[in-house]
Amino acid sequence: MKQVISTLAVLLIPTVLIASEMQPNVILIMADDLGYNDLSCYGSREIDTPVLDQLAREGIRLTSFYAGCTICTPSRMALLTGMYPVRCGWQGGVVGYGVQPQNGLSTQTTTIAEVYKRAGYTTTLIGKWHLGDTAEHSPMAHGFESAFFINKSNNQTKKLWRGDSIVADPFDNRQLTEQFTSEAIRFVEANRDTPFFLYMPLSAPHFPAQAHPEWANRTKLGAYGDVVEEMDGRIGMLLSTLTRLEIDDRTIVVFLSDNGVEPGQKQWAQSAPFRGLKWSTLEGGNRVPCIIRWPGRIPAETVNNQLISAIDLFPTLISACHLDTPSLKTVLADCDGVNILESLIKKRYRRHARNTLLFWHGWGTPQAIRMNQWKLFFDDVQELPGSQQGPVLINLKDDPAEMTNLSEQHPQRVEEMLATARQQLSYLNDNAIPLGGPKDSRVKVPATPKWLD
Repeated sequence: MKQVISTLAVLLIPTVLIASEMQPNVILIMADDLGYNDLSCYGSREIDTPVLDQLAREGIRLTSFYAGCTICTPSRMALLTGMYPVRCGWQGGVVGYGVQPQNGLSTQTTTIAEVYKRAGYTTTLIGKWHLGDTAEHSPMAHGFESAFFINKSNNQTKKLWRGDSIVADPFDNRQLTEQFTSEAIRFVEANRDTPFFLYMPLSAPHFPAQAHPEWANRTKLGAYGDVVEEMDGRIGMLLSTLTRLEIDDRTIVVFLSDNGVEPGQKQWAQSAPFRGLKWSTLEGGNRVPCIIRWPGRIPAETVNNQLISAIDLFPTLISACHLDTPSLKTVLADCDGVNILESLIKKRYRRHARNTLLFWHGWGTPQAIRMNQWKLFFDDVQELPGSQQGPVLINLKDDPAEMTNLSEQHPQRVEEMLATARQQLSYLNDNAIPLGGPKDSRVKVPATPKWLD
């Protein structure tokens, strides 16, 4: 009997090790309206972010990463589903401003939280939701077993929820980042021995930026800079918890922003060297910071300039956790995101998985496509004077500020990119589902791109 038990123990050891390796925890942190240049590791000289700088040194810093859209609600749709937001029925605006609160993310979608929940992970949302106010659109209806959240932006609501119960009305905006972080630490402590998926979309530094008393007046950028530095410090407390519990080596941590700089905060926030703000399809509208750390798998001190989007995180994280099983084949095939794991871990690969990306204005009009280093605007864009006369072609490698129109020098490239955009948009329109909730007859129909037809 002892020999049998001993033999079984030996046989089980590799199984346990493999299971542990195959099921890393995932912490997905998203800032709100943080500009590309608002972290010191991305070039800020006014804001000090030592925690996120260290996270970048321990992992990979993406320098050509795009949020799922240029504004809050569709960006979150894209992140959680791996699909362009138009596939989820979005036609412009955010919940509470252009999208009615009774509408939101449809239950016809499959979210990344649902995938993790089905795989046995404990899932939670802590932070800002902004995907619908009703029970049909709640976090719990989309794969989160628990939630501690505000349902819209901090300028749109004063209610703080735990599940389906209000725990504060009004909440103190200065205290939200601290409260979200404390809740996240408690969640991690309670689930240290089981795989978990923690989605932490912070409300900071969305307006109104109001500094926590302990972080007030730390920067020269007013409350905005103070709020960003607090966010960095609070994330440090969460990461220190992983170290204390000795689970940081089996936890994937992702940090990103939901879109670019809010127009009302442009005097403090920065997206240099890019132009454009939140709502805009220029680079500053949704090229954002993204840092990923996975000890032992993603090499430390890595910088990656490949074209990557937030929609790629869905299939990539699923693959990293070995959840891309045959049962998920249909879901993953339906994603607009691509698995870029090999690019992150620097395995040998034939080519990077993504070479095109489409862009929509915040009011739902498709306006641009990027193909490798080239970006083509096929609509009349206010910030691009030449776009009133025809498509504008930009070489982002040489012209990150998008100042020089090269369409006349490369007419064939323009036609090829227009054809690709038409083909991809046609597919997306043919494979879209309605927005969740009742049909809204008052919804604003997006404008037709001026130069696409």
